[in-house]
Amino acid sequence: MAYYFDEPSRTFNEYLLVPGHTPVDCVPAAVSLKTPLVKYRKGEEDCPMELSVPMVSAIMAAVSDDKMAVALATEGGLSFIYGNQSIEDEAAMVARVKDYKAGFVTSDANLSPDMTLEQVVDLKEEHGHSTMPVTEDGSAHGKLLGIVTERDYRLSRMELTEKVADFMTPREKLVVAPADTSLKEANDIIWEHKLNSLPIVDADDHLVALVFRKDYDSHKSNPDELLDSHKRYMVGAGINSRDYAERIPALVEAGADVLCIDSSEGYSDWQKMTIEWVREHYGDAVKIGAGNVVDAEGFRFLADAGADFIKIGIGGGSICITRETKGIGRGQATATIEVARARDEYFRETGVYIPICSDGGIVYDHHISLALAMGADFVMLGRYFARFDESPSAKVMVNGTYMKEYWGEGSARARNWQRYDLGGKKKGLSFEEGVDSYVPYAGSLKDNMAVTLLKLKSTMCNCGALTIPEFQDKAKLTLVSATSIVEGGAHDVLLKDKAPYASNTR
Repeated sequence: MAYYFDEPSRTFNEYLLVPGHTPVDCVPAAVSLKTPLVKYRKGEEDCPMELSVPMVSAIMAAVSDDKMAVALATEGGLSFIYGNQSIEDEAAMVARVKDYKAGFVTSDANLSPDMTLEQVVDLKEEHGHSTMPVTEDGSAHGKLLGIVTERDYRLSRMELTEKVADFMTPREKLVVAPADTSLKEANDIIWEHKLNSLPIVDADDHLVALVFRKDYDSHKSNPDELLDSHKRYMVGAGINSRDYAERIPALVEAGADVLCIDSSEGYSDWQKMTIEWVREHYGDAVKIGAGNVVDAEGFRFLADAGADFIKIGIGGGSICITRETKGIGRGQATATIEVARARDEYFRETGVYIPICSDGGIVYDHHISLALAMGADFVMLGRYFARFDESPSAKVMVNGTYMKEYWGEGSARARNWQRYDLGGKKKGLSFEEGVDSYVPYAGSLKDNMAVTLLKLKSTMCNCGALTIPEFQDKAKLTLVSATSIVEGGAHDVLLKDKAPYASNTR
């Protein structure tokens, strides 16, 4: 006979937090959102890898590329570069993130002296920046002949056919530094000479890299930046349980800080085999997350297999139709609560703490607070990040409103069959488990995340908590009725900015 759960399958919208005592020193500015990303043993002072904020972006082609990874790491979160692409392309994205804030940046837009102003303008539009080294062969590591910045030309007074050699700042007028210059020394030179960028050259005057003033300024204005030990942005990468033996070495070589198996259902031998392969070839040096699961059994299986963190959620994503097509899944709140209990029990038994990530079912900002209060260490978000300038999808006008394209990995558009693979020789997507859609365009990631995180910190203060573990310990949650949900929003009024009538039941 089938097993029946006594507890209904509940969503985040069915819960509210009950406020606790807020002491005078419990203010949003004092709240720390640091949270563990990978497992650690009881008694260890430092977790091997932490997030500055408890938010990671989903392993989706519509969400997580290198541009998103840089933007999110700047704010203290982490992106998992999508794996539904060639191994070479995914590794290249990872490498671009690691190079972006290495301090010493390999130039991605380079000129030769015989190129034209028109080509300079085209490169600026393509890459989004105006500083371009001029090398003998036009390569990133050719002999340095000069540099072009916005100060070297005026489109209103020059012909597009003018040669770079005629308007560049020549080598003899440049301040440069040798290849053995440290990042601190490079920044000192930049400040001393009031430079925007400093070329680094080798003994033969070949360009090695560039150091930018803005990178130093950026770090000062973004104290939560997620950086590795070499001051480079941290980035994750998605893998599958089919080609991991070829994909993982390339991603590790490119510099990926952490991997995650991208699968709709993680309670499988395929994930266990993938983790075992990583341990056999890399030991504990390579960190790998697994999932997704929705109950204690699934958590225990992946914990015993050696996962560094475990994702929770099946069918709760806004573009996911797994529950409709297969009748498989569980309400995200119920799944998070049960897996969190299993995580705590595992910790008591083994002394090993395995972080859990709530993935899916988050519609409103306050759902993030609920997920953390229920025991999640961090959340994975797709729709949330897909709305921003930094996501890789196109911005389009739909019925007079700007939208961003957003599609599921199980949609006909993505056809990410590896994510839904159940083994065997058959390859390909037999039926859809995701949709192709739009989400309202929301502007920049930085501005939106700032509001979201302020809401989270304010909520934690309402519960008398200054850290996420303290929040989980002090949180009090209550189920709400359907009428209570209506009561919780604007109701029985005519709103000035919406017509003709607004209700939070819509």
